Amino acid sequence: MDKDVVVIIGVGGMGLAIARRIGSGRAVVLADFNEATLEAAATQLRIEGHDVTAERVDVSDRPSVARLADAAAALGRVTHVAHTAGLSPVQAPTEAILRVDLLGVAHVLDEFPRVIAPGGAGVVIASMAGHMAAPSLPAELQGALAATPTDQLLDLPFLAPGAVPNAGAAYSYAKRANHLRVARAAATWGERGARINSISPGIISTPMGAEELAGEAGEQMRGMIAMSAAGRLGTPDDIAAAAAFLLDPQQASFITGTDLLVDGGTVPAVFARGGLGG
Repeated sequence: MDKDVVVIIGVGGMGLAIARRIGSGRAVVLADFNEATLEAAATQLRIEGHDVTAERVDVSDRPSVARLADAAAALGRVTHVAHTAGLSPVQAPTEAILRVDLLGVAHVLDEFPRVIAPGGAGVVIASMAGHMAAPSLPAELQGALAATPTDQLLDLPFLAPGAVPNAGAAYSYAKRANHLRVARAAATWGERGARINSISPGIISTPMGAEELAGEAGEQMRGMIAMSAAGRLGTPDDIAAAAAFLLDPQQASFITGTDLLVDGGTVPAVFARGGLGG
């Protein structure tokens, strides 16, 4: 029971990169909805020498997230939590995105403070889409996304079926909500002597990123990459490095309740040119 436990929720490219970056010498709990994907990821990490436990989780279901938190706590001190699970507009319809990317994050923020160890930390993978959406979202809407109790989130009128214009808008709402709810959750996590932050990746070279680049928004995304300071796609290792920093109790002990934009300078470039239509 004295072993440090790393919880990785979502075993896509970023989740696995974070697990590899911080998992050595710790018990790693991998969690995902897709059992086949989960077992393949767990097997690969075990081959690489990691101590891995696989747990299926449905982040849209609070009892499922609670069971995951309890399972992790039963293994030792839960010191690191990285929530990377999410759906993109190409992958899923509006309702599914709201349930996973919005409600799912809220469940993790609510359930893990009761098991996180003093000195521990969590990160939520949000998106640069949340930053791009922020200036155009009314203050009342953002206030509701930030403060509405989790079990009432999907009952908000502007999130009702038919009220959200499309899956892209749902994604932007969810990712902006991630920023806002992480900021509010910092006090609760702080009561445990723990920290919570979010990371907003830009366009990252993962299977999800490849699907988006091949979709309707692909041309616009390539334009954003071209105008960015870095001029390239991000990699899962770029995000894992940021996560390792924010999760480190020495390097980031005074950082909590904030978002780290890891986008190669894309958002600043877009706003400098007057927005996506500029």
